[in-house]
Amino acid sequence: MEISVLFSFLAAAIALSFMPGSDNLYVFTESVTKGPRKGLYVVLGLMTGVLVHTTLAATGLALVLRQNQDLFKAVSWAGALYLLYLAWQAYREKPQLMQIKAAGTIQQKPNFWASYRKGFFMNVLNPKVTLFFLAFLPQFVRPEGGPALQQFLFLGLLFILQGSVVFGSVALLAGQARQLIKNPVFWRVTYWLKIFILLALALFLLLD
Repeated sequence: MEISVLFSFLAAAIALSFMPGSDNLYVFTESVTKGPRKGLYVVLGLMTGVLVHTTLAATGLALVLRQNQDLFKAVSWAGALYLLYLAWQAYREKPQLMQIKAAGTIQQKPNFWASYRKGFFMNVLNPKVTLFFLAFLPQFVRPEGGPALQQFLFLGLLFILQGSVVFGSVALLAGQARQLIKNPVFWRVTYWLKIFILLALALFLLLD
């Protein structure tokens, strides 16, 4: 694969990752309210989901989703229901999140698998992400670049690498802002923002 193509792909991928979106905001709010480690766990789940979407796009299974409206709707509804479940869990987290030690840290330790699952299923159960990769990745696959499947997987891994750096940076920087949690107004804003993000994501999937 030509260097110019790789640079073009990386530039587009980084720009997309930096673009404000639901994933960025969710990672940010999780990192602020529960610490950067939990935000990084969510990022890992999100990036694993990207690998699934890349594989689907590379093998052509995403075409089935696009052509079979019933299957697409079923996956969309499953994703929406999971997001609604996460929104309900976020709503119930309020009492725990307010239990802050004098040093300004949260008593609840981040659970790797719980956070990882959230990020993974948020990504995998969104068929729009699969269709996005189906439209995005082929633009950088070249006939002279070798087997298409290998190019798809390579570009997908490259996207995961840069996405991990960008989203991980969001988690770490947000974690530095945890001193703000002593402000009740900031707590309330981040609390409702996370719930709003999850509900908005579910609504978009249901209304599509």
